[in-house]
Amino acid sequence: MTRYYLGVDGGGTNCRIRLADENLRTLGEGRGGPSNLQLQNADPAYASILEGTRAAFAAAGLTDADYANTHACFCMAGGRSVIDRDAFAKRPWKFANVRVYDDIDAAHAGALGGEEGAVIIAGTGSAALAIVDGQRHQAGGWGFYVGDQMSGAILGRELIRRAVEATDGLVSGSPLTEAVVQALGGTLDDVMEWSFPKATDSVAYKDYRGEEVAVSVGPTPKAYGDFSRMIFEYYEKGDAVARELIDLELGYVDNYVRWFKLRGATRMAATGGVGERLYPILVDRYGDFIVRPLGDNLSGAVILAHQNFAA
Repeated sequence: MTRYYLGVDGGGTNCRIRLADENLRTLGEGRGGPSNLQLQNADPAYASILEGTRAAFAAAGLTDADYANTHACFCMAGGRSVIDRDAFAKRPWKFANVRVYDDIDAAHAGALGGEEGAVIIAGTGSAALAIVDGQRHQAGGWGFYVGDQMSGAILGRELIRRAVEATDGLVSGSPLTEAVVQALGGTLDDVMEWSFPKATDSVAYKDYRGEEVAVSVGPTPKAYGDFSRMIFEYYEKGDAVARELIDLELGYVDNYVRWFKLRGATRMAATGGVGERLYPILVDRYGDFIVRPLGDNLSGAVILAHQNFAA
């Protein structure tokens, strides 16, 4: 009986789905919407995977009957919690088998071709994973508010903070800090207005004590992360503040490189938009410890499906 392998790269903005045969040859692909397990009890993620899977099966010329021969691996944003992953795996899927991973696992498997080593995600968020001698070592991935030190969101937030302080005359500025203030309206009043959360009419949210609190919405991590692109643009022009911020970023990466090496890792790939932009600098800094990714998260999800459920 033919076996199929389905990989899901579930992101906060959208999810990508690939259906492959036993030789990992792509048969069809599909897309769905937001897929973060932490959003709305993971209901949008569930709907997005169903939508994208239908498209992938249609592209492959398969029917609903083939779900029973399909072994699936979902690698999900917001999948750091074991409880959330297990609950999502127990939903009423029609596949033969389902396993749910954090998205860092897809990045690792894709970047290293399913082999051992280390990987960092440095995109809108950040996280790290090493697999050495069969042992899994994970750090980071705790989100914008308490973690994600290597992320574009944190880097962008630091840039905006520096721009505000420079405009106040507290620290040195540069063409980059001036450009940021202009991009946000031209004055610090505009920057503050952009940054402050706004009240919404959404249902009240319950805090950790079970008490209802008013809901407000401010700039998302992605909104901050978009400003990290400016850092790299101005870094290439020799901007002094851009160089300071890249040094800050490299300090965070240094922590993970040390952490990886203490656990026996001998190579590391970097993924995500920030990671890709940093590659030349990382090679100069760490030498042959740095390797280029072999594939992306979607290929990694398919590899994991095959590793878990191969005949």
